[in-house]
Amino acid sequence: MNIKQASEQTGVSSAAIRYYEKEGLIPAIDRSETGNREIDDRIIRRIVFVRQMRAAGMSIVNLRRYIQLFDAQEDNTSEQIDLLKTQLEEMEERRDDIQAAIDHLHYKLDHYYDHMQEAEEELRALERQHNQD
Repeated sequence: MNIKQASEQTGVSSAAIRYYEKEGLIPAIDRSETGNREIDDRIIRRIVFVRQMRAAGMSIVNLRRYIQLFDAQEDNTSEQIDLLKTQLEEMEERRDDIQAAIDHLHYKLDHYYDHMQEAEEELRALERQHNQD
């Protein structure tokens, strides 16, 4: 299949597929006699894998390293697992930060009239006072 068809099948833009190839995240794609990319199931699987790992927040650098370990002749399972564990820890930290922000917004909404409204009125008064000086 061509790159447009691969893009439609994987949900990854043609530009991203070319970028993945350039960055070594997917193997070099074979070309037809006319120079068009000919993408097979092996490449499709790699594109989907890269998309999933990027969606999981993995950096290009770490993803490239993971793929190098995967493609190597020797068994690098333990280092691959370490990379995945590190990524999981980073994502859990992000989740915790997002949850704290969500909790803060819930608090602000739950206490808008008894806290936020008063604080906003004080800020407006300070702004008016500043503008008068």
